Formats: sequence, C-alpha cells, structure tokens
Amino acid sequence: MKEDFLYYLWRLNRFDQFDLKTTSGDEIIIQNNGELNRDSGPDFLNARIKIGDTLWAGNVEMHLKSSDWINHKHQNDTAYDNVILHVVLDEDQPIHRKNGNQIPCLELRKRIPPKISKTYTKLIQNDHWIPCQNLIHKVPEITLNLWLDRLMVEKLEIKIIEIEKSLILNKNNWEETFYQFLSRNFGVKVNAEPFEHLAKSIPLMTLSKHKSNLLQIEALLFGQAGFFDDKLIDDYPIKLQKEYQFLKRKYNLKPIRKDSWKFMRLRPANFPSLRIAQFATLIFQSVHLFSKMLAAKNIKEIENMFDVKISNYWQNHYVFDKPSIKRNKSLGKNAIHLLIINTIVPFLFSYGKNKEKEYLKDRALRFLEELKPEKNNIIENWKKLGIRPASAYQTQALLHLKKQYCHPKKCMHCAIGNAVMKTEN
Repeated sequence: MKEDFLYYLWRLNRFDQFDLKTTSGDEIIIQNNGELNRDSGPDFLNARIKIGDTLWAGNVEMHLKSSDWINHKHQNDTAYDNVILHVVLDEDQPIHRKNGNQIPCLELRKRIPPKISKTYTKLIQNDHWIPCQNLIHKVPEITLNLWLDRLMVEKLEIKIIEIEKSLILNKNNWEETFYQFLSRNFGVKVNAEPFEHLAKSIPLMTLSKHKSNLLQIEALLFGQAGFFDDKLIDDYPIKLQKEYQFLKRKYNLKPIRKDSWKFMRLRPANFPSLRIAQFATLIFQSVHLFSKMLAAKNIKEIENMFDVKISNYWQNHYVFDKPSIKRNKSLGKNAIHLLIINTIVPFLFSYGKNKEKEYLKDRALRFLEELKPEKNNIIENWKKLGIRPASAYQTQALLHLKKQYCHPKKCMHCAIGNAVMKTEN
C-alpha cells in the first residue's frame, strides 16, 4: 500500500466515519479535509477539524505508520509545526510536538471498506500494461476527455519549467533558448543530448554573423560537432574543415566529442550528419527563428519555415566521403510535425504565459488539435484498449498519462483511477 491511497480515502471521505475518534479517545468532527499539497510540507493544507472540544485550523499529515514521522525527520522541520491531525494506517508509536504534547492521531486500518481495499490492491499489484486496463472501458468518455485536457496542460507546465530554467541561464534570451531546445529535438531521441551540447558550444549570435554564408555555418556546426577529427577525402568536407580551422581560432571555440554521436540502428534519414546539415540550412534560411515562430499563424506557415533545401553535397551523401543515391533529403512532414509538437508548441505556450498573451497559448493548443495523432508503440497500445486519439493534442496527453501516472502506478492521483475505484465499489 502507498500513502497516496490514504490521500484518496481522506480527500473523498471514503472511510468509515462513524464514531470517529483519535487513538487517545477524543472525538473527531471533520469540517474541512483541507487541500491536497503537491509540493513539500504537510499532505493537506488549511483543514478545519474539531478534536474534543476544540476546533482546530491547520494541516494534516499522512503516513502508513506513525513512526514514519520520525523516519522522515518531520520533527526537525518547522513546516510541520502546524499539523493538527496525524492520519495513519497504523499507529506504531505516539508522536509528540517539540513542546512534548502528543499530536492527535487517526488510525484508518479498521475503517477502510473491504471492497475499496480490494479494488486498490487489484490496481497496484497487477502487471498489466496499465494498471486499469481491464477496467478502463467502464470509465465514462467525458471523464477520460476532461482528464486528457488536464494532462495536456500539465505536460506543458512541466515544459515551461524546463524553458524557464534555460532562460535564466541564457539571461532571458528567448532566441538563444529556443535555438537550444530546437537543436535538441533535431537530434531525435537518440542524439538529443549531443545536439543540445552542440548548440550550447556555439551561440546563435556567432552563427548569425555568418547568416549569408551557408558554407561557414556548416563549417561551424560540423566542426563543433567534432566531425573534422578524422582524415577527409572529398573536396567539400575538406573545404569545410579548412574554413572551420580559421573560425575556430577566431572565436576560440572548443568542439564536443565526436564519439558522443550515435549512428547505430538509425535510418540514414536520421543520421546526425544529415540532421546537422539540415539544421545548418535552417539557420541559414531563418536566423530569427523564434520571432518567425511567434508570427506563424498556422501549421502551413511553420511547414514552409522548415522546408530546408540542403546544400548540393548532401543531396547524394548521408555522411562525409560515402556517396549515396541522390534523393530529396529535406525534412519530411512527420519530422516537422514532431518539431512543432516538442518545441514550437511548448515555446508558444510558455511565451504566451510569460507575456500574458492568451492568444499565443490558445494558438499552441490549436496547433496540437490540428495535427494528426502521433504513431508510436505507446499510442498503438492505447488503441488496443479502445482509446482512439483524434489529434496530437490527445496523443501527447496519453503519452504523459502513461509515463507520469500509469508506469509509476499513481492511480490515486489519476481521474481515471479514481473513476475505476468509484465504479467498482
């Protein structure tokens, strides 16, 4: 059993409240259970509870065993000085305040309805792909859709925190921060980190000084990526290498390690060398990427912005010195849509929130609603359970649901899990 089950019982009053008393025998009357605290500190804030003859206003802390108060060192934390009731599954020892007074304790072990306990155990202890997969079909569609709406905003709020942290490091430079995040997502999952390190190794301002020269931008990016460490054969990469040596000295640059890039088990279209060439062309075509992104009114404008025409050499190469069949190696629509989902939408939403421009937040959500559902193994598994997303808005919410709630089995924090508990009892 987890503490979040106790939160669920307390928040919804799903326990026997007849003749409610503390373990010391004082009558308990709950006027207000308080608000669930998702940050540090006591579990429920601003509760109002009458204990004996005294009406208390304060906080409620919950543990499986009362001794967890000591184990978690709450006795040394002033944030817990205002706890008016200690709610536990079992009281294995009395807990006292610093002044020696015992903290009133409510024990729930014998007050949990057997059916609720059985349903909870069924959810938490199975090995299904999601804990409620045999019960989710009983959840009303409106409950599911409202929860997906909440999850989508929750996911964007997490992204906002990441963006805000980077903004601080970049001295509130939105263009530079956007450039770094876009670079990371250009690398797709397997090369996300080296792409991010590449962007941080050479500021956008440095690249902007060469905005009219694609060869120099390519030289800077490939050089910083460490691709000139090996002996080269073709004229074009040798030319890039020579240009980089000059620019490296000029800007006092330090490249990242080439061995950080991964090629194994990647389709050639996702090779980091080709992705760097595409990224270089994007920088060449649109230096003020963030400003152009803010100005884009629809998906088509963004697709046009990312319609990069890479240099001739890359038309018949995926890597240096190894010719390939000549073909169009521009970014495909699926790749562009992933960049919209993972970079542009979070930045639109974050900037809209930061500048109090609701129309940008609305536009970000509209973009997700206009994009087709993503295709991956997780979404396919949701479809097998009868959940058929209508857009990228819903697939993003479902990905967040699986990662943040289903995988760690946070069923009691999930509206679907709560609905299952209700329908089964």
